[in-house]
Amino acid sequence: MTKKTKGGWRVTIEDTISKEKLLHYLNLTKEAREKATAIHPEGSKEAEMLAVLIRMADDYSSDANYFMENGDYVRAFGAINYAHAWIDAGIKLKLLDGHGDDDLFTLP
Repeated sequence: MTKKTKGGWRVTIEDTISKEKLLHYLNLTKEAREKATAIHPEGSKEAEMLAVLIRMADDYSSDANYFMENGDYVRAFGAINYAHAWIDAGIKLKLLDGHGDDDLFTLP
């Protein structure tokens, strides 16, 4: 369904999460996780903070895969978006380097 917003924009409203869409976002987050690299050296306070963010991203990504495998696409979609947000947070906080990729990351 296409809807016109107050600002005059036409947007497509989607109310279904297909397996293809879910796989797209799972892959996008996997690519982001692989591309982003730590900025600070191991043992630094920043590296410790980054470890927390990455653990959260990995846990949510794992949850997303679990939910997808069990047919719960809504929770899987939510979880993978949380996972990606943790990676983006690492970039915003300058704990991760996104290597200028503004397709995968919300760059500063």
